[in-house]
Amino acid sequence: MLNPAGAGERAPRIAVLLPCYNEEAAIGQTVAGFRQALPQARIYVYDNNSTDRTREVASEAGAIVRSERMQGKGNVVRRMFADVEADVYVMADGDATYDASRAQELVQLLLDEQLDMVVGARKSEVDAAYRRGHRFGNRMLTGMLARLFGRTFTDILSGYRVFSRRFVKSFPALSRGFETETEISVHALELAMPVGEVVTAYAARPEGSESKLSTYRDGWRILGTIMHLFRIERPVLFYGGIGLALAMLAIVLAIPLAITYAQTGLVPRLPTAVLVTGLMLMAALSMVSGLILDTVVRGRREVRRLAYLALPAPGEGLSAPSGQDGA
Repeated sequence: MLNPAGAGERAPRIAVLLPCYNEEAAIGQTVAGFRQALPQARIYVYDNNSTDRTREVASEAGAIVRSERMQGKGNVVRRMFADVEADVYVMADGDATYDASRAQELVQLLLDEQLDMVVGARKSEVDAAYRRGHRFGNRMLTGMLARLFGRTFTDILSGYRVFSRRFVKSFPALSRGFETETEISVHALELAMPVGEVVTAYAARPEGSESKLSTYRDGWRILGTIMHLFRIERPVLFYGGIGLALAMLAIVLAIPLAITYAQTGLVPRLPTAVLVTGLMLMAALSMVSGLILDTVVRGRREVRRLAYLALPAPGEGLSAPSGQDGA
C-alpha cells in the first residue's frame, strides 16, 4: 500500500496515459485494471484515429478520452506529455498486455527512491505474447544501444513506464512512431537520470485485439533512430569512426605508391595518389567536424540538463495516499 500523506505533504497527482489505436477489444479491460490498481489516478485514453469503438468503450470504462489526429505512437506521446499535468505519469499500451496490478509498486519505487523513470521490463511465459522475431529484435536493439551509449535497460522497447514530472516536461519527444521508446531511453541515459527497472508480467492480447507493430518496418525505424541519436549525441565517435575508416583506406591505397616511389623515385599512378590525398582530407574534415559538433552537443546537453533540474525532484514534498481526487 502507498503511504499516507504526512504533515506538510500533499498527495501526488497521478496520471495514467494510454495511447490507443483500434483497441476496442482490450481498452475496457486495461482501464479497469489501472483503475483498480491506482484508484486515486486520472486515466487518460488518447485515441489515434481509431475506426472501431475504442473511444466509446474507454469512456464507458471511466477514462478521460482525448484525440490525436497525427498518426503514430510518438505523436500521441508528444501530445500526452504536453497536455497532461501531474506529478507522476504511468504510461502503458491499451492492449491489456501489461500487468496493471504492479502499477502501484512502480509508482511507490519512483517516489521512495526519487527516480525519474521506472521501466516495466517484460517477462512472458506465453509464446503468443511475442510475435515471431520480436524477442530477437528486442535483444539485438537493446544490445546495440548498450554498445553505443555505454549502458542501457534490459528492455528498451517496453511501453510500460512510470515517469516523474521533470522527466516528462524535459523530454523533447521528436519521434513519430514506435521508436519513441528508444528516444525515451536515450534521453534518460544522456542526462544521467536516476532510473529503475522492475520485471513485470507480459500477457497475450485478448481475442480480437491485433498488434500494430510491424516486426520489420518498425524494427528498421527503431534501428535508424538508434543510429540517428548516436550521430547526434556521440559526434566524436560517429564522425571520428568515419574519419578513421577513410584514413585507413587511404593508407592501404598509399602503401604500393610509397613502395614504388622508394624504389624508382616516381609516382606512376597519379589518379591513385590524388584519391589517397582526397581520402585523407575527407578523414581530417570528418574528425574535425566531430570535435566541433561535440562542443555544440555539450552545450545543448547542458541546456537540457538545466531545464530538467528546474523542476523539483520526484517525491519532494509528496506522499502517496490510497486515494485522492487526481490531477
